[in-house]
Amino acid sequence: MPRPDLLSLEEARARILEDVLPLRPISTPLAESRGRVLAEETIALLTLPPWDNSAMDGFAVRSADVAGASAESPVTLAVVGEVAAGHEPEVGVGERQAMRVLTGGIMPPGADAVVKVEDTDAPQGVSALPQSVAVRAAVQPGKDIRRAGSDMHQGDHLLGSGTRLGPAAVAVLAAAGHAQLNVHRVPRVGVIATGDELTPVGLPLGPASIPDSNSESIAAQVAAAGAEPVRLGIAVDDREVVRQKLREGIRDCDVLVVTGGVSVGAHDLVKEVFAEIGSLDLWRVAIQPGKPIAYGSAPRPDGGYCLLFGLPGNPVSSFVTFELFVRPVLRRLRGEPGDQGRLIVRATLGDEVRKSAARRAFVRVRLETTADGALVARLAGGQGSHMLSSLALADGLAIIEEGPASVPAGTAVEVIRLDVEIA
Repeated sequence: MPRPDLLSLEEARARILEDVLPLRPISTPLAESRGRVLAEETIALLTLPPWDNSAMDGFAVRSADVAGASAESPVTLAVVGEVAAGHEPEVGVGERQAMRVLTGGIMPPGADAVVKVEDTDAPQGVSALPQSVAVRAAVQPGKDIRRAGSDMHQGDHLLGSGTRLGPAAVAVLAAAGHAQLNVHRVPRVGVIATGDELTPVGLPLGPASIPDSNSESIAAQVAAAGAEPVRLGIAVDDREVVRQKLREGIRDCDVLVVTGGVSVGAHDLVKEVFAEIGSLDLWRVAIQPGKPIAYGSAPRPDGGYCLLFGLPGNPVSSFVTFELFVRPVLRRLRGEPGDQGRLIVRATLGDEVRKSAARRAFVRVRLETTADGALVARLAGGQGSHMLSSLALADGLAIIEEGPASVPAGTAVEVIRLDVEIA
């Protein structure tokens, strides 16, 4: 069980998500909608196909005229014209007549089937229209015809509110006649790293400096969650600097993610500044890595509010706590369910795991598949909260529940797949 002075993961996440609502809908062009989340139910504005059309290159015929046709006994029909996609047939098909029809061409009046060109004596790839065609195969009524409305009818329900728009969804909405869509606004997420030791990536390091990997990691996680990262740079360990950076982010962002400064050290200022400029709702959760987490909110000048997250400074801790707490909030703001949106699989530990007994651990693992299809989760490397190399090698995070400090190999666990996202 968690220590009484620590919140459980479930309690902390529930408190964070309690008042989080999707951002207001906006109208966006279909061409810019991929990855966005629908804010309304959508219906077909058109019938598709709008008319019966040919599924093949061939000849539109009356099936009764070719009922006895075969390779040994072909039936010859007079060719009265041609219809291609994007054109209307100029005449109909009468008794013992045919019309050359190309894929997508509207079926002419009178015809009830299509004979594919391979089942005739018509040369393929020749543009000149023959005067007659010998049909070498019988066809049933409806053969190779795409019926009007076989895909959708005007007014049919298509996609529901909360649907994330991938390429297939964009395609069906385009076919259904939608040029503009109401979608939820993408959250803007300010990213700040704190610490005197940090230097922007690519700049020369001082004798006591390290590259600011947290800003890069968090910005990448924000983008991967479908939100817009706003890089606000580094705040040194000075209260006024931290306060100014936070105020800068609050003005224009829906969420502010700050790494470092949320523990109990003399220079850990973030949670105190959260309380000064807004509210501080929680900051200790029974997980490993990532026990110290600050969460709160602050008013924006436009009358809205900005959600505040203070994550640990250790890079693995900040990565894991973003996954567990910030990612669900961004999904909720985008109009999706307030969960991680990650595939969770069952696996067997391939190595012993040691952890804090009072906290739930999220262990970096690589997944292997046995000959019988079972998954084995092996440690991806060292599990220190500063060890990014093992995080980069991991397929997922194995969930080790509160309880024993040592969990043996062979134990069944759940693994959060970091490489597989679900809607």
